Amino acid sequence: MTQFLEIHPVNPQVRLIGKAADVVRSGGVIAYPTDSGYAVGCALGNKQGIDTIARIRKLPPRHDYTLICHDFAQVGQMTIVDNKTFRLLKSLTPGPYTFILKGTKEVPRIMLNAKKHTVGVRIPAHKTTQALVAELGEPLMSSTLILPGQTEPEVNGWQIKDRIGYLLDAIIDGPCGAEGPTTVLDMTSGLPEVKRLGAGNTDFLK
Repeated sequence: MTQFLEIHPVNPQVRLIGKAADVVRSGGVIAYPTDSGYAVGCALGNKQGIDTIARIRKLPPRHDYTLICHDFAQVGQMTIVDNKTFRLLKSLTPGPYTFILKGTKEVPRIMLNAKKHTVGVRIPAHKTTQALVAELGEPLMSSTLILPGQTEPEVNGWQIKDRIGYLLDAIIDGPCGAEGPTTVLDMTSGLPEVKRLGAGNTDFLK
C-alpha cells in the first residue's frame, strides 16, 4: 500500500523523513515536492525503480535522469566540475536549475548518457527534498513528474495519489516552489547552453 506522508514544509518531521528514506533504501519509488513541481525518484542504481519511473512517465529506454544532491560535495563526487563551472553552480544553487556535466565512475551506468557519458545534477531549494537527500546520505535518482499528455510537472500530492498512487511506494505531500520544470543548462563545453527554459531565470546569460 502506498504511504502518504504529510511532511511540514518548513520543519520537516525527522520521523517522517526517515520513513521516506527507508522506502527509497528498500527499493521503492517515491513522489516528492521540489522547488519546481513534483519529481519521482528512487535509489542510485535501482534498475527496477528506473523501469517504474519510465512506465509512469512513458519515457524512452535511454531517457536522461537527474541526480538530486544535498550539497556541492555530492555534486563533486558524481560529476567533473572545473572552477568556472563551480562558480556558476554556486551562484545559482540551491535553485530550480539542472546542470548537465560529465559523470564520474560513481554514477551508475544506467544513469549516464550512453554517448556523452553525462548526467544531470541539481540541488533544489526545498527543505523537504534537502532533508530527504541528507537522510539518504547519497544522491537521489530522479525525474520531473510530468505525466503523459501533460507539459508541466504535477504540483499536488493528493492528485498524484488519485492518478498514479498504485504505481508508487510513497508520496510526500507538501507545497512546491515555482510551478514549471527546472531550467536545464548543459555545461559540458565549459559555457552554459540552455537546453530547456524553465523556472530558473537565465538573464545572467545576456
